[in-house]
Amino acid sequence: MGLFLLVVIGLILLGSIKQINQYERGIKYTLGKFSSIMEPGWNIVLPIFQSYDKVDIRTKAVDVPEQEAITKDNVSVKINAVIYYKIFDASKAILAVENFRYAVSQLAQTTMRNAVGAISLDELLSERDKISSEICSVIDAATDPWGIKVENVELKDVALPEEMKRVIAKAAEAEREKQAVITKASGEVEASQNLAKAAEIMGATPGAMHLRTLSTLNDLSSDQSNTIIFAVPIEVLRAFEGNQAQNIIDKIVKK
Repeated sequence: MGLFLLVVIGLILLGSIKQINQYERGIKYTLGKFSSIMEPGWNIVLPIFQSYDKVDIRTKAVDVPEQEAITKDNVSVKINAVIYYKIFDASKAILAVENFRYAVSQLAQTTMRNAVGAISLDELLSERDKISSEICSVIDAATDPWGIKVENVELKDVALPEEMKRVIAKAAEAEREKQAVITKASGEVEASQNLAKAAEIMGATPGAMHLRTLSTLNDLSSDQSNTIIFAVPIEVLRAFEGNQAQNIIDKIVKK
């Protein structure tokens, strides 16, 4: 009888040993009441009188289902995201909320819709990182009483209606054309300024116009098919002013 009793006690003790892994924490209940946190390793949980739950405290990545929301400027969009969180207080995650996984997912969906409704479409498309940070802050503050730390929220995709995509494409094309016209006009202004400066320098330098003319003729003569029209420099024309011009005319008449 004594041997049988020892065997029964031994089996009960062996069955009372519960292993908690390094990435887990255990919640122990005694007579239905929370009694302690079970750390990694072997822990004793007495049958009948005690029970326990395991909680995984590793960082979890959860896909938030696609949500349809309306921006501040009344554009309907669909967004989805991924949320990263971990449990920092296992007892709160079990005792303070019925199903913390479902609760975090629902809270993220609601927060995303509210955040999108408070901004315009342009802000949503251009400031995605900022919006993600704001959503993360809101969810993190709301989940603190549950013993959950929200580490990051990333907006994965923003789906627009087809007509809105066409409008944005046309606006982008118009902006590119505008920039091209501005760039071309700036180039023409710069070119005209350089030409004016070059003309000023050549006009103030004796012989510069002759050198420029000779250089131009040399460039043209490289191709035999070119027809060269010789431009007489202004200095030559001035030689025919006044009496010199009259003398030349008289000589031509006598001949």
